[in-house]
Amino acid sequence: MEKWIEELKGFVPESRVLTSVADRHSYSFDASFGEHLPDVVVQVKEKQEVSDVLKLANRCKIPVHPRGSGTCLSGGPLPVHGGIVLDMSQWPASIDLRPRDLTVTVAPSVLTANINKAAEEHGLMYAPDPSSAHVATIGGNLAENSGGPRGLKYGVTKDHVLGLEVVTPEGEIIQTGGQTIKNVTGIDLTKLIVGSEGTLAVIVGATLKLMPKPPAVQTIMVAFDEVRKAGEAISQTLTSGILPAKMEFMDQACITAVENFQPAGLPVDAAAVIIIELDGHPETLGVERGLIEEIMQDMGAEEILIPKSEEEAAKLWHARKQVSPAIAKIKPTKVSEDATVPRSKIPDFMDRLQLLKEKYDLEIVAFGHAGDGNLHPNILCDKRDVEEMKRVEMAVEEMFQAALDLGGTLSGEHGIGTMKAPFMELELGEVGLDMMKRIKDSWDPNGILNPGKVFPEKGQKLVLHHE
Repeated sequence: MEKWIEELKGFVPESRVLTSVADRHSYSFDASFGEHLPDVVVQVKEKQEVSDVLKLANRCKIPVHPRGSGTCLSGGPLPVHGGIVLDMSQWPASIDLRPRDLTVTVAPSVLTANINKAAEEHGLMYAPDPSSAHVATIGGNLAENSGGPRGLKYGVTKDHVLGLEVVTPEGEIIQTGGQTIKNVTGIDLTKLIVGSEGTLAVIVGATLKLMPKPPAVQTIMVAFDEVRKAGEAISQTLTSGILPAKMEFMDQACITAVENFQPAGLPVDAAAVIIIELDGHPETLGVERGLIEEIMQDMGAEEILIPKSEEEAAKLWHARKQVSPAIAKIKPTKVSEDATVPRSKIPDFMDRLQLLKEKYDLEIVAFGHAGDGNLHPNILCDKRDVEEMKRVEMAVEEMFQAALDLGGTLSGEHGIGTMKAPFMELELGEVGLDMMKRIKDSWDPNGILNPGKVFPEKGQKLVLHHE
């Protein structure tokens, strides 16, 4: 090991090759579960350095785990096999806008929210809006194919990527896609790499699609006395021909937690609330708002609240963003899942969550992007309580099974990483998983790039507790 670490220092300045125990521990965890210590952390700042590191790693068969800001909820950047953590967050951040083409080229280290900020100066927007956008890097978003509330209308990260610059596991620098909106040349390597969670290539640059920013937005909050009614109201709205930009859901436990944490005037006696954002031309919004109010009344809404000012609307959206920190106050550990079901099955999925709550005697709260079926059931627990964590593991397993039974998927936006790898075959089948694995093996013959992710290792199980 000393030998190859010395060799690394030949092409990356020594100050960016971190070997101290403290530094290595800083890179041993992300926002999910488990800690794994890397042998060395390499902070790269240009594509030639990435190429040199990968050529060396490929030759010596050293695992390389690419990492952005470490905000991943599924274990994406964890160095489960030791080796090198490739820290992309120190890369000089650059945003090259081409407003007339509606495109932008960015470095992997750029914070996602900053892309949107730069676009807004030209009356444009970058649509994907993960909750971590102000701290997460675009490189990590591309690797995990991140979503967000606006995904309902505008899709996830992959729907906004025109081209990539990547370094292959063997150290070659290649371009995929391009700068045009239409491109059907050959197999779509761009879409293959987006969402491959750092297992196929290291992303060193990306060209993304921008769009004109809608001239107006309208927020509506609706409260229901039954969770099932809220689920049915969501389906009813989406089949009416109106496509909101966002349609977010919070159950009673979330509402109460937010009001205890940072009061925003949410109706604490409601079983569930839906917060909707419409965007578009002001006149259209007036019509659509009226239609939504009618639908909600027909579906038995308790209360419909239309904010009177931008400040009031901002307060509601801030309250939705406060759910994560607010529920973290209830118990110290939260297991945040993102199993996703077809929209018509949201009420059934809610029923299944209620049963799991009772069966395993756990605190389960639900919130998230109800408009696209991407609820975030969070189990609130205490990882110091081994017995409770075992119940959590069983509940998570049944939650995934419930989503799949209802025609859903394991992950709407957080990715698979280490957390969901054991369940991949349930969704894809043996042959489906094997076809994915073959792609991985052909891109990365020595298996050095982010090993231990996505593809389950023999006998791998979901483990959240430490005996």
